[in-house]
Amino acid sequence: QAHVVESGGGLVQPGGSLRLSCVASGFRFSNYAVNWYRQAPGTERGWVSGIDSTGRIIKNADPVKGRFTISRDNAKNTVYLQMNSLKPEDTAVYYCAAVVRGGNDLWGQGTQVTVSS
Repeated sequence: QAHVVESGGGLVQPGGSLRLSCVASGFRFSNYAVNWYRQAPGTERGWVSGIDSTGRIIKNADPVKGRFTISRDNAKNTVYLQMNSLKPEDTAVYYCAAVVRGGNDLWGQGTQVTVSS
């Protein structure tokens, strides 16, 4: 049974840091690229960051460049999102999705990140 599970969200003050984790099971995780997305209340879901299957190719959305870092440890079936210098506008539910086949990504349940004083 293939699934991914996000964790690591929480409440943090502006300028603080969090590290999110996305743990996969039930499929050959090392074969697939993974993307992070986020969605704030009343907004459309937006793409945040992506990493290829090897971890050698990384891309980030403009609003998080220089602040967020995606990485993966295939031996642990895990992708990470290190978030530094957090801003209130980063508040959202964060999701990871494995690109298991075109148009049919495997999504997790999301983890809440709240940036507030």
